[in-house]
Amino acid sequence: MSNLAILPIIIPMLAGIIVAFTNKNVKVSRFLTKLFSIISLIVVSYVTFEVFTNGSIILETGDWVAPYGIILVADELSIILVLTTNIIAATTAFYAAHSLSLKQETHYYYTFFFMLIAGVSGAFLTGDLFNLFVFFEVLLMASYALIVLGGDKVQLRESVKYVLINLFSSMLFVTAVALLYGVVGTVNMAQIAERVAEVEQRGILTTIGILLFFVFGTKAALFPLYYWLPRPYIVPNPVVSALFGALLTKVGIYSILRVFSLIFIHKMEITHEAFIWIAGLSMIFGVIGALSTNNIKLTIAYNIIPAIGYIIMGIGIFNQDALSGAIYYLVHDMIIKSALFLLVGVIAYVAGTSDLRKMKGLIHHYPLLGWLLFIAAFVLAGIPPFSGFIGKLQLLKGAAAADEIAIIIIGLLSSLLILYSVMKIFIRGFWGEKDEQNNYTKKAPLGTIIPIVCLLAVSVFLGVGAEFVYPSVEGIAEYLLDPEIYIDSVLKE
Repeated sequence: MSNLAILPIIIPMLAGIIVAFTNKNVKVSRFLTKLFSIISLIVVSYVTFEVFTNGSIILETGDWVAPYGIILVADELSIILVLTTNIIAATTAFYAAHSLSLKQETHYYYTFFFMLIAGVSGAFLTGDLFNLFVFFEVLLMASYALIVLGGDKVQLRESVKYVLINLFSSMLFVTAVALLYGVVGTVNMAQIAERVAEVEQRGILTTIGILLFFVFGTKAALFPLYYWLPRPYIVPNPVVSALFGALLTKVGIYSILRVFSLIFIHKMEITHEAFIWIAGLSMIFGVIGALSTNNIKLTIAYNIIPAIGYIIMGIGIFNQDALSGAIYYLVHDMIIKSALFLLVGVIAYVAGTSDLRKMKGLIHHYPLLGWLLFIAAFVLAGIPPFSGFIGKLQLLKGAAAADEIAIIIIGLLSSLLILYSVMKIFIRGFWGEKDEQNNYTKKAPLGTIIPIVCLLAVSVFLGVGAEFVYPSVEGIAEYLLDPEIYIDSVLKE
């Protein structure tokens, strides 16, 4: 049973190797990618069922007992994020063939796609900090290849910035891990959590905590470390943008959630209060960015930043309602961001531009795209009864219980502005009179519409079906509030 924990990593890794040998035969690569994505989703769904039914699955690789060996921990938090990752992977696998050029497909897109999914899944499942660094590097190497796939000048320019920022943060990450190992003598997260309470060198631990937050905050694109994000996420193919926007920043925010709910929990009045301020500033500046551009892809990219702000707000408040809201919102945002990036990719394709000023009356030519965007805007902004509302409601309840009135006001105002930033695309680009000067002859391939509809359907279900999903998320929040549960399950005390 414990071997189930490694399947979400092994399946995409094997799939990536297999499709590498079929890169010249695109039809075979497409078929195998869809097949392996569905298999992986089915397997992960089963693993999720086992975790929520029978408890965490701990894999001690090579029969090395924790904390001496490499540990994989499929607990409720990690597995729900792995499941969400595989839902996104399966839908983008079907979208990719209708979006990528033949050149991109033959230059190993599908191999790098699977490597990215394996790296993200491994980062969610690993039980020690050093292997978190290793899986970060796996997903980053895949993302380096994906961001330049196609070889356009703008891609190469933005990739340099993306690579340099991530190389610098990775260097800090491995340094912080080495320092922490020097202080506590282990990289196993459960054992670190057990030992930090006994360490008297508080100054060193504080420094390490700041370093790790800087690393994870950079990868999560928190204020003021978000400066690198928007453009590198819009220059690749839309299917790559969807993967980046849905997954990469979420690995960073998951790392903050895991580390600062398990290890660095002894000075919450300092660390978590700072998180709340950073959350508010992330919401403000992210929304400003989204409102300041007429590029529809940049609008969605900037909206990643306030979403991360909402999640870090829940971590900062750190009560049951806030944590439940943060986890619910995290899952919601992964799904809706992937749907929106895919959707604006199709809109930019049929309109022939991503500049909103050059679009007009698209609703007369593409009514389905227009109404999908309308629904997606409401989901993103958290309008009842959609999934964003459930997460935000719990976050605001948690903030009210903690008397954090300022962050409540910022959160509500930013929600309205997020709605406006996306509705602006609908109002200016779709609504209004028919554009007589442009017949918009391009057709949106059905193969791109179905994955978007599927992702939106999941988002809608998370809202209207919250009574089925929320109790499980609430259980995850209770679990995070008691680190001893994680420690005991890993170390078997």
